[in-house]
Amino acid sequence: MSALQRLALAVYSGLTVLLQPALRWKLRRRARGEPAYAQHIEQRFGHYGTEVLQGGPVLWVHSVSLGETRAVGALISLLRVQWPGMRLLLTHGTATGMEAGAQLLQEGDMQVWQPWDTPAATRRFVQHFRPRLGLLVDTEIWPNLVQACAQAALPLCLVNARLSAHSLQRAQRLHWLAEPAYQSLAGVWPQDEDQAQRFRVLGVRPQASTGNIKFDMEPDLALWEQGQAARQAQLRPVLMLAVSREGEEQMWLDAIAHERASAMGVERVQWLIVPRHPQRFDMVADLLMSSGLSVARRSVDGAMFSPADVWLGDTLGEMPFYYALADVALLGGSFAPLGGQNLIEAAACHCPVVMGPHTFNFAQAAEMAQAAGAALERPDMAAAIATAMQWLDDPAALEAASSAAWAFAQTHRGAAVRLSRALDLPWRQGEVALDLRSRA
Repeated sequence: MSALQRLALAVYSGLTVLLQPALRWKLRRRARGEPAYAQHIEQRFGHYGTEVLQGGPVLWVHSVSLGETRAVGALISLLRVQWPGMRLLLTHGTATGMEAGAQLLQEGDMQVWQPWDTPAATRRFVQHFRPRLGLLVDTEIWPNLVQACAQAALPLCLVNARLSAHSLQRAQRLHWLAEPAYQSLAGVWPQDEDQAQRFRVLGVRPQASTGNIKFDMEPDLALWEQGQAARQAQLRPVLMLAVSREGEEQMWLDAIAHERASAMGVERVQWLIVPRHPQRFDMVADLLMSSGLSVARRSVDGAMFSPADVWLGDTLGEMPFYYALADVALLGGSFAPLGGQNLIEAAACHCPVVMGPHTFNFAQAAEMAQAAGAALERPDMAAAIATAMQWLDDPAALEAASSAAWAFAQTHRGAAVRLSRALDLPWRQGEVALDLRSRA
């Protein structure tokens, strides 16, 4: 590491220390809507009490939020078979990730919050749990965490790795800080060649592309069947705004107001909105009702919604139900410049997608879905609604898109198997490193 890189890391580290009071304030504020943020706060600062993992070597997997945690489940299952006796340590940064991760635990495993990226907290984390191998899922690179692993001779790998053009530009602006962090990783397995090329720009030599482990996610069959049954009971087609982000519900309101004025017939569909973040459920309900729309909520009505202008999907972990219930989904996160959301889950549930122009976080998946006939891209919300209505007016085209969506999801499976095989060498190298530390 050069002198300028050491200086950049020192400045960054000082800022993370100074921002610790702000983090505590943010956690208290988030806890008003999601109580989990008030639990075990000291874990965020590297304090874990006396509880340790026992009984076997530790695999540490960091999956920051809900999507990454659900996606990595198939890989973890394969690694349990491949490495008998392994103990799993899961870390997360969000309450939704923590809730989803709890379902992946077995007896002897542990789940804690991701340590805040100060030198002291990350060092305490590594020394307390002493993993044999660390896996970061998708995009989670933290300079001090990487540095703490390197100092402890802990192999740390980035799996299912992605780096958008926007993220690459940000990393290049902060290259004194970002490049040493990326280059210190023991391995980087990108989703595809486009991602691999971006990592090369940062001086990283990525391993072979493995594909996207999100294709290996299996929708909950019971939820999917429940959604299918609910859809068959409907007299009108169901059109969903899926995993919507802040500002997109207002875009939707503006668009349907325009469509009503132009007599496009949007009233003949049943609208379903599923916000991405649980802390926004009540805010979205208030927004819809203040616009004069009646709202029925999944958390209140259960399997069958009450009659209303809009159904609100205000529960967590039930996307297979919502996608099975919907005939077509408008992809949230893609109408505002937020990079899109995971359309693979929709495809696996036979639900075709219409998306906006902002899909840079899932660029290759979006392109492949369009090529397969499972998705269409439109420049704005109004155009997306018009396209969805055209699909609904053409049962044969809609059935073809639904079949294409499922086929698209099935065709690209296998990333978890490829990753599990590729990770065996870093795991064995970690065993050597662990032996060396034990003799030190």
